[in-house]
Amino acid sequence: MQRVKNTSVEPQSRSSLPEVSWEEITEPGAYVERGTGDLYRIPKEALISGTSPVIHKQSAGASRLARVSRNPFLTTLEARLRCAQHNIEPNF
Repeated sequence: MQRVKNTSVEPQSRSSLPEVSWEEITEPGAYVERGTGDLYRIPKEALISGTSPVIHKQSAGASRLARVSRNPFLTTLEARLRCAQHNIEPNF
């Protein structure tokens, strides 16, 4: 009896993206809002304590943001690919 080994050609995501709320963002990066698929680029300058925030969002609902990269300036194509790998529908 000969054994046959099947190899999957489906991409596999073995890691999950870190998720935070707006208030929990402490690191620069590119973040995608899970509910809307919107991309937010947050540079280190936006996180300096005591300065005016570059981004302010007001909403009655809670937002969860997935960090797709530590680099806030990664290409849009790369950000879209990372969303696809983690089953997030991009809206950018």
